Formats: sequence, structure tokens, C-alpha cells
Amino acid sequence: MPEPTTTTADPPRIDPTRAAPEGKAAVIRATGLTKTYPGGVTAVDGIDMEVREGEIYGFLGPNGAGKSTTIGMLTTRVLPTSGHAEVGGVDVVGNPARAKQVIGVVPQSNTLDRAMTVAENLEFHGRYFGMRAKPARILAAEMLEQVRLTDRASMPVMALSGGMAQRLMVARAIMHRPRVLFLDEPTAGLDPQSRLALWDILREFHVGGQTILLTTHYMEEADQLCDRVAIIDHGRFLALDTPEGLKASTGVDTLVKVTAEGGDLARLADLLREGIEGTDDAKVGDGTVTLAVQKAKGLLPRIIDLAEGEGYSVTDLSSSEPTLETVFIDLTGRELRE
Repeated sequence: MPEPTTTTADPPRIDPTRAAPEGKAAVIRATGLTKTYPGGVTAVDGIDMEVREGEIYGFLGPNGAGKSTTIGMLTTRVLPTSGHAEVGGVDVVGNPARAKQVIGVVPQSNTLDRAMTVAENLEFHGRYFGMRAKPARILAAEMLEQVRLTDRASMPVMALSGGMAQRLMVARAIMHRPRVLFLDEPTAGLDPQSRLALWDILREFHVGGQTILLTTHYMEEADQLCDRVAIIDHGRFLALDTPEGLKASTGVDTLVKVTAEGGDLARLADLLREGIEGTDDAKVGDGTVTLAVQKAKGLLPRIIDLAEGEGYSVTDLSSSEPTLETVFIDLTGRELRE
């Protein structure tokens, strides 16, 4: 299903090499990549991107932002309306059969063969890519050990939990040693333990030099896994940097949430904005006042003193560092959609 977008003013062009690892060759290059569906729905709007060898590169954005459509074009599943893309030096439109040799894909849906065992899913994938039977069996066993599924080798895939099935799909996608591993929302729907287990496995592949491109709408996932993150919405890149660089771009070092009784919270936000030195902004939402503050030393006692001095009773107070969601809201003025 196409990922809808709306037409907005053109954002500043994002340099696709921004914060890229130095001394590494590009394994993905895209210029002006665009997909417009019948009826004029533009899902991806002129994206320029470059992914370097050995990095984990993430698309962070809400559902419908254009993430999956972009991966679809890079993996030959979706034909671009215009633009150019290469993966591993192969033109994905001009030579899709060869491009499939250099990519591994883990889609959002479970595509394991339910008529086969866990090990057979890997062995037959290896055979499909030209491996002989014995090497395919040996490599399948190695891959099952790496994704912690050795004890499930002879089981039918229907017996696997969601997290196990996702790990098996990662192992299958990487069986033929692709230049780039694509993962589309790899932990969507997984429980926290399964999510962390998959993160550990992806880190191991990364340490081994595997290039990975993943999409996610989980801020923590992008923050924890990715070397660089492209924030995408309405089919366009809004920002690109390391997670640390993106968070630093907010210009604040602390976010404070204040819950109080005894008066109008909008008035309290105005009081704190004017009365707390270093406050960049103060907003009201979900029954709290959120302050964006620079140089937050001694901040919390000052907030309590000011609020209570104006007749408010502070019932809850917490502080945290800016997150990638902070960056997204700063860029778009709205929260990430689940």
C-alpha cells in the first residue's frame, strides 16, 4: 500500500555525506530518488543518500513517512518514478537480477517457508544462491549458532516465537553474504527481550563489517544501533547526522517535565520560560509543562521555588537529555506516529 504524503515547502537539501565515516567506500548511492503512485500520491520525493561500507544507517520516521517505499526501491521491489540508485555498484533498475545478488532483505512480514524446518529454510536459501548442498548445510549450522537457534534446527518454523522467526529471517537474508542487509521495521511487534536479543545479533554482524540499512519508528532503536540516522517524513529527509549530532542540534542539554496543581499550566509555562535562566522553550502538553533548558545546574530547586512562590504545588518533576523524538518534534512540530 502506498505511503501517503502531502506537499509542503521544499526543505533545505541534506548533504548525503554528512557525518559519513571517513575512508569508507559508498555501497549505496541514490540521487533524486522519487516514487509517485497513480493518482499523484508521492511517497518518496527526490531523496539523495549515500551509505558507506560497514555502517548501520537508519531511517527514523513515523508510519507513512516513505521509509518502506525507499527500501523497496533500493531492493528492486518498487520501481522508481525517477532518480537513480546503486547498491554495491549495481544499478537497481538497470540490472535488478544482479542487484539481488548483493542485497539481503528482511521485510516486515514473516516470509519463512512453513513447509520446511528451521535449518532447511537456510539451506535452501543458500542453494538458491548457488551453494552446493554440503557447504549450505555447514553454513546454515553456523548461522543458526550465531542467531541462537541451534537447538531449534529441526523444528518447523511454525513452532518459533515472533522473535525467533525474526532472527531466522536475518540469518536467511545474510546466508549468501550480501554487501548490504536491509531490515524494514525489524523489531516491530516484538517483546522487549526479543528486541534486545535482535539488537545484539545486529551489532555482532556490524562488528564483522556488515553494512546494514534499517527503518524504524522507535527512537531508542535508532539511537542505540545506528552510526547515522536520517529523519524522514512526507517522503523527504529532514535531517541527517549521527544520533549524538542530531540531539546536539536541538541546542539544549536538558528537558524538564513539571506537573503542578494550583493554577493554569499555560501561565506556569510562561512564568518558567521568563524566570528560569537558560530556558529555550516551555510547552504544555498531557497535563505537564516541558522546559527545554541549557546549562541546567541547580535547575530543579529553582523551578520548585519559582512555581511555589506563584501559588503552584509541584507534584512531579523529572529531567532527561534530549532524544531523537525531541529532534523530530523540533523539525516537524508534532510527535512521531505509531
